[in-house]
Amino acid sequence: MNSEFNIAVHCLTLLSLKEERMANSEEIAKSVCTHPARIRKVLGLLRKQGYVTTKEGVGGGYLLNPGTEKVTLGDLYRLLARGSLKPSWCSGGEELPCEVASNIEGIMDQIYSGGEAALERYLDGITLTDVIKQIEEAGSAANPT
Repeated sequence: MNSEFNIAVHCLTLLSLKEERMANSEEIAKSVCTHPARIRKVLGLLRKQGYVTTKEGVGGGYLLNPGTEKVTLGDLYRLLARGSLKPSWCSGGEELPCEVASNIEGIMDQIYSGGEAALERYLDGITLTDVIKQIEEAGSAANPT
């Protein structure tokens, strides 16, 4: 799986937990432990899908759009990571005389497609709200009052 998926979940969760629901790419990058340019790339894709908006100027940043908490991790996976389960290399090829080599690529494609479909179904059952609740519960457990 690619890291953009994890970055997207992290960014949206972070924005949802901020009182003003806004942060700039430098703030978010510190939390994610990556370069602000990577954050801007991922948030640009999320903006195109309507999950966040931007506020320009001093004090500006990325704002979480209302209703984004209902997005599923499956939605984010399809946007940012679909196809990443399958490795970029597969042995074999139809033109080879070996029985395994001439059939393995198509068979492995079916296997990875089935695995990806199962992963998407699983991720469709998890909303950003579910992740937010788990973060809040983990924080409460770490810092009991």
